[in-house]
Amino acid sequence: MRRMFPPASRLRRALLSLVLVLSGLGLGPVALEGQISRADSAAILLEVADAFAQEGRWEIAEAIYERITERFGGTPAALAARERLSASFDARPQRMSRVELQVFATTYGAWLGVAVPLALGAQEPEAYGAGLLLGAPLGLLSARAYLRRNPVSEGQARAISWGGLWGTWQGFGWAELLDIGEEEICNEFGCFTSDDNGEELVASMVVGGIAGIVAGGLLARNPIASGISSGAQGGSIWGSVYGAMIAGIVGVDEGDTILATTLISGNLGLLVGAALADRYDVSRSRIRMMNLGALVGGLGGVGLDLLIQPDNEEVALAIPLATSLVGLGIAVARTSPGSADDRGDGADGSLLRYEDGGFSLGAPLPTPELLFRERPGAPADWRPGFSVKLFHARF
Repeated sequence: MRRMFPPASRLRRALLSLVLVLSGLGLGPVALEGQISRADSAAILLEVADAFAQEGRWEIAEAIYERITERFGGTPAALAARERLSASFDARPQRMSRVELQVFATTYGAWLGVAVPLALGAQEPEAYGAGLLLGAPLGLLSARAYLRRNPVSEGQARAISWGGLWGTWQGFGWAELLDIGEEEICNEFGCFTSDDNGEELVASMVVGGIAGIVAGGLLARNPIASGISSGAQGGSIWGSVYGAMIAGIVGVDEGDTILATTLISGNLGLLVGAALADRYDVSRSRIRMMNLGALVGGLGGVGLDLLIQPDNEEVALAIPLATSLVGLGIAVARTSPGSADDRGDGADGSLLRYEDGGFSLGAPLPTPELLFRERPGAPADWRPGFSVKLFHARF
């Protein structure tokens, strides 16, 4: 059963604060007008409302915020309450955001528990055991401490978590590209480059991840819509994928050039995705459908490659790139304002739909059905099963 109130300690604190406020207003058995001012009373109520908002109980917090603005107008707490009420839905603290950030911090803490000893060249298994034992709990406690001071929205939480993941990848990529830790060794047989730089690569990943978390935390000091953070996430992923594919299509053979193209295009995709999502006010659900469209289109292109088996490697890369872009375009058109998905109608559970002279992309849903089965030497019968509609057309 869902809890409808904060934990016991926080609830007791909230009730005590309310008693003090009511007493200060002359509604309780003890008169404290001379001890608690209007500003103090409003500040106490604001703290109580923030506690409910931080736990994801926005309805309760909203009612208290409104009470503060009505009863304590002109106080600093009333101004703060008015700002919280004017915040968009995506910018409100949500329980899902708290869970997402705590899960990320726990897993990232476990990763640090292994990565730090590895970067330091530890050989003893006890070092890794201690890292795992301490890393995950410290990550969780750090996230909880941060959330107590900074209630975050879904967009803010994703900015921090994706900043850590993206920074880890960037740290690895640029360290590999710049040959950090590699040495040139010469002997009587000649000179060659040593690839024994695993510790330096892991250290670069740790530094990059921490830098990404810090950058995400700085960005999260301001409201961030979930669509913007999701746009940055999707843009960085598909920018990297498309950049690597384009590098292969144009005939780039050097691994460093392909890696550099992937890193740069991913960063450009991150910036472009966030900017477009902000400019056109794209929601998180639309971003997810666009990602799905690009993924389905790309997988379809891979399937065509397996069927056609082109001899040219560039053609083999160009086909899934083209089909992925087509899938992305269909998803953009399908989820545009005024479309069927935007209106909420036309959902028939098919993957690809042709209707009113145009194609659209949907989510294929399994439907229970009775399936007719024929077997050699056995009587035909009906068996329960599921069907998935891949194509639907209406002329």
